[in-house]
Amino acid sequence: MSTRTWGARRPRRRRTTTGAAVTAAVAAAAVLLTGCGGDADKASVPEGWGTLETGSLSVGYPKSEGYAEQPAAERAKANAAVALKEEDGIRTGMVSVQLDFATGVHDAAGAAAAAGAGIGLDSTRRATDDVRLAGPEDADEAREARRIDYDFTSDGQEDTPNRGTPMTGVLVAGVDSKGVPFVVRLNAVKDAVDAEDLDAFVGSITVK
Repeated sequence: MSTRTWGARRPRRRRTTTGAAVTAAVAAAAVLLTGCGGDADKASVPEGWGTLETGSLSVGYPKSEGYAEQPAAERAKANAAVALKEEDGIRTGMVSVQLDFATGVHDAAGAAAAAGAGIGLDSTRRATDDVRLAGPEDADEAREARRIDYDFTSDGQEDTPNRGTPMTGVLVAGVDSKGVPFVVRLNAVKDAVDAEDLDAFVGSITVK
């Protein structure tokens, strides 16, 4: 099991203030607190990325790398949201969100088991980790999810790369605050998305 820390800051040197300086500092802090709103409950999405919004979660996708959100009328019924990267008519990358995709699932472990069964027999799992997603404080259990990293080969169907092309993927599965199971995936041609971007993808998820 691995634990990642996002947005860690270096410790600041301690300062002492008196009189007017203290009053000014308190006033400034009050402004900052009132201006934050619910932003602390939202995940950080990298600059240049877009965001897919669904009823259970939001997730970032690398828009600056050529991914574009697929219109609802064009995506498969099983998907609540999709972003695609297409090159010369071939889908070389895909971000997808599926909601309520399995029955009898009540926690992250069950959602991950159901989602993992769907990655295919020709896939190779590289890692499975528990992760904690961003989200409202009152959705504590819903923020617990499971991440699976895996490799597979393209089957060449439905405008995907030629059969046998090495691919890589990461999925995050869990259950939202209303008990709806979800799975979020990023699949792409191997080495087209580096490890840092895969981490950023997982870190961009906010559960609702």
